[in-house]
Amino acid sequence: MAARGRGARRSRSGSPAWIWLLTGILIGLGLAWYLFAKGYIPQPPRAMTEAAESPGQLDSAAGEEVAPRTGDPKRSKYDFFTVLPEMEVVVPEQELSESAQSGSPQAVAPGSGSSYLQQVGACREVTDAEQMKARLALLGVVARVQTVTVNGATWHRVRAGPVGSAREADDMRTRLAENDIDSLVLKDQ
Repeated sequence: MAARGRGARRSRSGSPAWIWLLTGILIGLGLAWYLFAKGYIPQPPRAMTEAAESPGQLDSAAGEEVAPRTGDPKRSKYDFFTVLPEMEVVVPEQELSESAQSGSPQAVAPGSGSSYLQQVGACREVTDAEQMKARLALLGVVARVQTVTVNGATWHRVRAGPVGSAREADDMRTRLAENDIDSLVLKDQ
């Protein structure tokens, strides 16, 4: 019987891949630290900085006057979710009570653009907001959950309404208060 020959052993030549990866990362970090320590920071082109510092001067390439920038550059784009909350006005409780007691209900026509909302709460978790919405539904109050981002944090607002008059808003606020639910009356314009 023929003896089985032992196969040639595979010898590993070279280093494992993780050593090369670690070496590359360390070299990259070292280079970044060196450039940072030397103060190398890319500067914007000179023409752009001069134009930004002196608005209203003539543009040398086009021969036209460059219009100065107006407004906040961060607010150059209109976004529904940022514009809508700016249109809301908090109604003081005293004003709401006076409006509600002043005789006939002031029904607002749909085209007039003024109505009242009740902000019942703001939760970080959408499940908490949905539970509050369900609790309001059991009381017969129609509510919705509005998700907004404020200072990098996501909030889920629970809002009831809208109602068309101060009397209806006061009645809803009273009904919510009777069920131990605090609310904030907002006038939506």
